[in-house]
Amino acid sequence: MKSAAKRALHVHQKLLEFYGYPTWRNPLPPLDELVSTILSQNTNDINRDVAFNTLKEKFPTWEEVRDAPAKKVIAAIRYAGLGNQKGPRIQQALRSITKTRGELSLEFLRDLFAQEAKAWLTQFKGVGPKTAAIVLQFSLDKPAFPVDTHIYRVTGRIGLRPAKMNVEKAHEYFEQILPPETYYAAHLNIIRLGREICLARKPNCPACPLKKMCNYYAENYKNEKPHKRSN
Repeated sequence: MKSAAKRALHVHQKLLEFYGYPTWRNPLPPLDELVSTILSQNTNDINRDVAFNTLKEKFPTWEEVRDAPAKKVIAAIRYAGLGNQKGPRIQQALRSITKTRGELSLEFLRDLFAQEAKAWLTQFKGVGPKTAAIVLQFSLDKPAFPVDTHIYRVTGRIGLRPAKMNVEKAHEYFEQILPPETYYAAHLNIIRLGREICLARKPNCPACPLKKMCNYYAENYKNEKPHKRSN
């Protein structure tokens, strides 16, 4: 574990040197972040944002979303895709929060420890480790390391996690090997690397700042020879 932690920290430092310290959008209230993250599942950021903004325009309060006819919520979030799944999940989560807390708010999570808040959030259908971790990290400023498809792919190629480790276990693994103060920047910078360089179908390995420590690069470019200059 010590060697994995040392390597993970080295990856983090290299990406800070390459990209700098990242900043994401302004934090959303935790309930907004929860809904936004459910909408983000299996779609891109643009479609998520369009669906989220449309939902807020159609229903100015979360109580209105909670109590609206399901078909109207599904129609409002259609840009995010899978509306027949996401709409009912959002409404069920809103109803469950209201029933459990007596009000439609997640502000109380600020007073809980990270693990307690994570356990509370993941009781709802459609709220897995990644969704909960995003709410914790980006809305509540609590230590959590979300693992999305980019992070899972990149860390697998680098060899930063066990090859057969599933994505659910990867969340806790990275929270163990990285210091909490690195979670925010490491998460965002690894995602950026996955979107810009370590692409799913055709990674641009020669341009990667991590190529000297990457298992994938070593396996696929080990016989690569530098091009000779022509006179």
